[in-house]
Amino acid sequence: MTDALHATSPAQLRAFAHPTRHRIWRDLGPDGATISQLANRLRVNKGNIAHHLRVLVEAGLVRKGPTRTVRGGTEQYFVKTARNVRFGPGENGEATHAMLSTIADEIPDDERNLLLHRVVRLTAAQARALHEHLETLVHDLPETPREAEYGVLVGVYRRTH
Repeated sequence: MTDALHATSPAQLRAFAHPTRHRIWRDLGPDGATISQLANRLRVNKGNIAHHLRVLVEAGLVRKGPTRTVRGGTEQYFVKTARNVRFGPGENGEATHAMLSTIADEIPDDERNLLLHRVVRLTAAQARALHEHLETLVHDLPETPREAEYGVLVGVYRRTH
């Protein structure tokens, strides 16, 4: 698995334009998952999971991994092709909207979560430096198996209005 993939092809942007595919991609984790595991975790039927996985595979965002034998059958694992994916907004920002929609659904309504938004005025050089600092900070976060999962959402964007 590569560290980062820059999703720029139309197929990749279309793949990330659907909220369920964001959920699947994020839920694959470092070890991958089977269709059954994803269906159970995401509470989506296996047929829909299989369809969305096929789109992700065709876009090069997910690949087939190892198989396992279960009750006389074989289950296919699917794994990410990269630990992180960078993507542009795509046509009309569909990929960004889909990603933010799935993240909004994951944020519980309690006081323990931190979500901040601030508009600041920066030079282009300051914005680049902030972007690089935040990217390094998030990239260097430890991943401890069997601990609670936390989402980390970081963004620096130029406002258009």
